[in-house]
Amino acid sequence: MQQQEPLEEILSDLVKINNDRIEGYQQAIAATDDADLKALFQRMIDDSVRYADELNAELLALGAEKCTSTTPCGKLYRAWTELKTIFTGQDRHAILSFCEYGEDAAQRAYSSAFKTETSMPYRIRELIADQQKLLQNDHDIINAYRNVQKIVY
Repeated sequence: MQQQEPLEEILSDLVKINNDRIEGYQQAIAATDDADLKALFQRMIDDSVRYADELNAELLALGAEKCTSTTPCGKLYRAWTELKTIFTGQDRHAILSFCEYGEDAAQRAYSSAFKTETSMPYRIRELIADQQKLLQNDHDIINAYRNVQKIVY
């Protein structure tokens, strides 16, 4: 059981980063009136709900409890973002920049999961790799939206 604890911690950390992502995109939806961004952010929320569910299923299979929390850094960042939004308003570029920062954090969390020497079953390693690849695609989309906005102005 003690050998499973590091794996449980890795899976919990990934659930937390997805929960951060869900809350961050909910905040982004509330901060914009742009229908295209609202739809994009909602899709990303739906994806992270699915990713968290998949990771939680692996936690439950290991005999651990389901993770429902977020990271302390994520909470702090969302509070800072909310404060900054008060001053920047519904600036599309600023909202996308906040989102890109969150996507960077997700990539760091997933990369960290692979750099660990913790033993994990192939199915879990594959799940993490698949999710990271999809998250990288989302990062690239956010980056492209943000860059297009820069060019327009």
